[in-house]
Amino acid sequence: EVQLVESGGGLVQAGGSLRLSCAASGFTFDDYAIGWFRQAPGKEREGISCFRSSDGSTYYADSVKGRFTISSDNAKNTVYLQMKSLEPEDTAVYYCAADRDCTYDMDYWGKGTLVTVSS
Repeated sequence: EVQLVESGGGLVQAGGSLRLSCAASGFTFDDYAIGWFRQAPGKEREGISCFRSSDGSTYYADSVKGRFTISSDNAKNTVYLQMKSLEPEDTAVYYCAADRDCTYDMDYWGKGTLVTVSS
């Protein structure tokens, strides 16, 4: 059974940092891409970053480029999202997802972790 479990969300002041984790199980980690998405209240889901294990490629949305960093610990089957210089506009539920490649509609999803950035 494929499982993706996010952790690390919480409340942080603007300008602060958080690191999200996505622990994956139930599939061959090296064959998949892991993406991070977020959805703020009343807004559409936004794909913000993705890590492709097959070649180590990383992708970032313009809204987070330069502030967020995605990384992977293949030994732990875990992908991280380091978030810095957080802004109130970053407040959302953050989800990780897995698929064979980085896409918007990925096959497997975690339940999400809430990030709240106060001004």
